[in-house]
Amino acid sequence: MQRFEEFAEKVRQGRYDHRLKELYVFHGTQQELEKARASVLRVLEGFRQAFPEAAAEGGAVFSGPGRTEIGGNHTDHQHGCVLCGSVNMDVLAYSVPSEDKVVRLVSEGYPALTIDLDDLEIHEEEKNTSAALIRGVAAGIAREGFEPTGFTAYMTSTVPAGSGLSSSAAYEILLGNIFNAFSCGGKLTAVKLAQIGQYAENVYFGKPCGLMDQAASSIGGVVAIDFNDPAEPKIKKVGYDLARSGYSLCIIDTGSCHADLTDDYAAIPREMGAVAAHFGKQVLREVPEADFMAALPVLRQTLGDRAVLRAMHFFAENERAQAQARALEQGDMEGFLELVRQSGQSSEMLLQNVRSEQDPADQAVTLALAVAEKALAGRGAVRVHGGGFAGTIQAFVPDENLDAFVAAMEAVLGKGRCHQVSVRPEGGCLVIDSREV
Repeated sequence: MQRFEEFAEKVRQGRYDHRLKELYVFHGTQQELEKARASVLRVLEGFRQAFPEAAAEGGAVFSGPGRTEIGGNHTDHQHGCVLCGSVNMDVLAYSVPSEDKVVRLVSEGYPALTIDLDDLEIHEEEKNTSAALIRGVAAGIAREGFEPTGFTAYMTSTVPAGSGLSSSAAYEILLGNIFNAFSCGGKLTAVKLAQIGQYAENVYFGKPCGLMDQAASSIGGVVAIDFNDPAEPKIKKVGYDLARSGYSLCIIDTGSCHADLTDDYAAIPREMGAVAAHFGKQVLREVPEADFMAALPVLRQTLGDRAVLRAMHFFAENERAQAQARALEQGDMEGFLELVRQSGQSSEMLLQNVRSEQDPADQAVTLALAVAEKALAGRGAVRVHGGGFAGTIQAFVPDENLDAFVAAMEAVLGKGRCHQVSVRPEGGCLVIDSREV
């Protein structure tokens, strides 16, 4: 086992550059590599300052990446199909196992957290907090038959909060990988860790979400997922390198806030579920589309037009996500982009998740979409990203127009609002283990 200072010096000297290149270098530049190396050294130094007494022990560097939803907007909670990917922005941590059953964690810029793992009950006062996610992931580990053991950790994040890249899923997958390494002998699969993350967010954090965010963060690369059986989702890696497509993937932060929008998000699965319940089913994936179309007059009367329109979105978007995966596998980028445009139109017209009814004056997502459409001038594609209502949009921008596009978006939304991201090939993981000499 290496001494802490020896491990840090090896990182500084580039002894682990081969590993960092796998996760963070997409365009072959020295700048990318140096940035990745600096990120690891940053968490090491943060750990040393936060927990000087634990720095002498052997630990490991872990990563939980953010995710981007490429196709399948609001299909996962109806057991549908999605196309998604992990990105090169992540939550990074250095963690050391402890002999007790206590998690001691410091996130850069936030107060320290201490969680006693002997108490895995749901704490109502912890809802919507990081403490709830820690306790929830630990409880998920216990549900799998393992005894979650304590650890000390310091973490940083390059996943902007509210960016639509799912910082919460990145956090959950990071925690899952720490527990998996220290408590489970690495026996839990990426899919199982995703399910544990979803459990923590649904039950302990109190947010009703599907499995897509956690699956994309955990599995890595561009992934097509069929959630027809959520307990055993069908997962297929899509062999297409977006970095070499001639287009750059941009996530644009509109500056609008997700706070107090839980009711808007919850209404979508609730209304889709009500349509499914009309046919005696739990989710729309179980309902034949022909039966749904035949029942439109009755559904309008009993459930209202919005529920019907949202169900119509599901049926089309579910097929579209599968078509997008096929287009990428066939190298048909233009066909893929046309499907992205259709998805964006469906989300706005049918799903209706580009603006919240709670504040009609705030239409930042709609405005950003309009500005992006003008900046793209008929090329590329743009759509709402993630849950919608606030937060972010996603654009595929021709490489030769990238600088002009970024300038146009940030002229309206503000500096630093347009993030160019890359899809990384590996999801949540143990990056470097200092205990290995």
